[in-house]
Formats: sequence, C-alpha cells, structure tokens
Amino acid sequence: MNAAPKRLHQKISLHIATELYQFLKGKPCEVYGAPFDVRLPVKSLKNEEIFTVVQPDICVICDPKKLDDAGCLGAPELIIEILSPGNNKKELQYKYEVYEESGVKEYWIIHPNEQTLLVYTLKADKYVPSRLYTGGDIVKSACIEGFALDLESLFKEME
Repeated sequence: MNAAPKRLHQKISLHIATELYQFLKGKPCEVYGAPFDVRLPVKSLKNEEIFTVVQPDICVICDPKKLDDAGCLGAPELIIEILSPGNNKKELQYKYEVYEESGVKEYWIIHPNEQTLLVYTLKADKYVPSRLYTGGDIVKSACIEGFALDLESLFKEME
C-alpha cells in the first residue's frame, strides 16, 4: 500500500483545486481531485476493455458526457500533477506518454521543492513544453479560457 502524499503536496493540490472550483462556478467544466479515476480508452469504451486508469492530482473535465459514477471516461481537458519525492519517473515519463496519447489538451507538472511549473500543451497530437515558470509568474491555461494561476501566491503558502 502506498503512503499518502505529504502535507505540502496536499496543500498545493487543495490551493489549486479551490482556485479552479471558484473559477469554474457557473461554467460547464468541473474540477476533481485525487482519488478520482480517469479511464483512458484506447479501442473501446467498455469498462472491461479499458486497461489504462489513472488518478491525477487534479483534473478538469468540460464534457459532461465523459462523467459517470465511476469517474471520467476519456481525456480531461486539463490534468495537473504535483511531484513528490520518489514518483517523478512515473509522472515525467509514463503519465506524460499516456496523457499525450489519450489527447489530454494540457498537462501541468508542479515541482514543489523547486517551486516551478511546466506546462505541456497538445498541438498536432504532440506535447509542446512551455518555458519553466517560477514564483512571480502568472500561468494562463490555454484550454480553460480565462483561468490563470499566480505562482507567487501558490508558493508563498509553502513557506
């Protein structure tokens, strides 16, 4: 059994999820935090034929048809992962490939210890990385129109 994420990880996740929740009120998109199953079908939408199931730290789904009692069936528009010591290979390699292949429009990776954020945006079925964002930057989402995250505010809470 895996240990729960560290307190700092949870604090960052709650901060971002709260900002997204407040921003999305009255809009068709919804935000969900882990644990929340995202089932990524390759050939079939039948549950018994889906072998890729992930639990992103935070995800935003804008197509209500993708939501069911089990979670999300199909690629969310935005996925945010917060790195923890020991899971970086899974986040940086495996999930990157799965999210890109599945059509996740935007994939954010936050490194709490370095206080950085990297955004991958899907263009022509391939991820294009942003520059590395740090404290003082305001990061705008390309797929959640109007949403921006103030990294200064986010990282200040970590002190």
